[in-house]
Amino acid sequence: MIRFDQVVKRFGDDVVLDCLDFSVAPGEFVTLIGPSGCGKTTILRLLMTLEQVSAGRIYIGGECLSHMTRRGREVPADEKHQRRLRKRVGMVFQQFNLFPNMRVRRNITEAPIHSLGLSRGEAESRADDLLALVGLADRADSHPSQLSGGQQQRVAIARALAMQPDVLLLDEVTSALDPELVADVLALLKDIASTTDITFLCVTHEMSFARDVSDRVMMLNAGTVIEHGPPEKIFTAPEHERTREFLRAVLALG
Repeated sequence: MIRFDQVVKRFGDDVVLDCLDFSVAPGEFVTLIGPSGCGKTTILRLLMTLEQVSAGRIYIGGECLSHMTRRGREVPADEKHQRRLRKRVGMVFQQFNLFPNMRVRRNITEAPIHSLGLSRGEAESRADDLLALVGLADRADSHPSQLSGGQQQRVAIARALAMQPDVLLLDEVTSALDPELVADVLALLKDIASTTDITFLCVTHEMSFARDVSDRVMMLNAGTVIEHGPPEKIFTAPEHERTREFLRAVLALG
């Protein structure tokens, strides 16, 4: 469902991703771990087309996201091409990014109406179903400012699901939450992962969540994957010394 083929991303002279190769199978839950600055969030931003590759190719469901064919030649993808493929990808950010002037239900319905062409009635019905799923059926008419951080993140998750994505990207979705709210949001995501065929690519420092939910964990360092495997292997018998160093530091902090 996701494939990075020799992807390079530079910001000026700084190489953030260095000939990055990896793939994620349909329905797989893959977690990216590694030190700050190793390129994890950049991967998600490239998939959302918030950044463009410097070299290499990115594929979503077998179609190239980063490039397209024009007059028989491969060229960098234009906005129309990327927008079409981007509809298959949802993202839940660290900050909830809800529209403060819109009530909860409208926060969820705007994108399906304008991007997917749903009628308002269809979009509102989908929104109400998703609010029930995330435990907020009674808050549809609230404004975001009337919700706790955990509730706002649940709305953000419902909003991403409303687009019926094939791929859901999670970027440190609990980092802005009070500690007592983290477990509820992670339990919700675990439930969604186990009951849908959505492909997940997750960036998190919640190592227990990564270990519990992931099908596979990828360790990044200096813009490349240095080790990957089932969570039990990565967390109990990592092969790379950099992975061992990182886990010792993170688990000690936890």
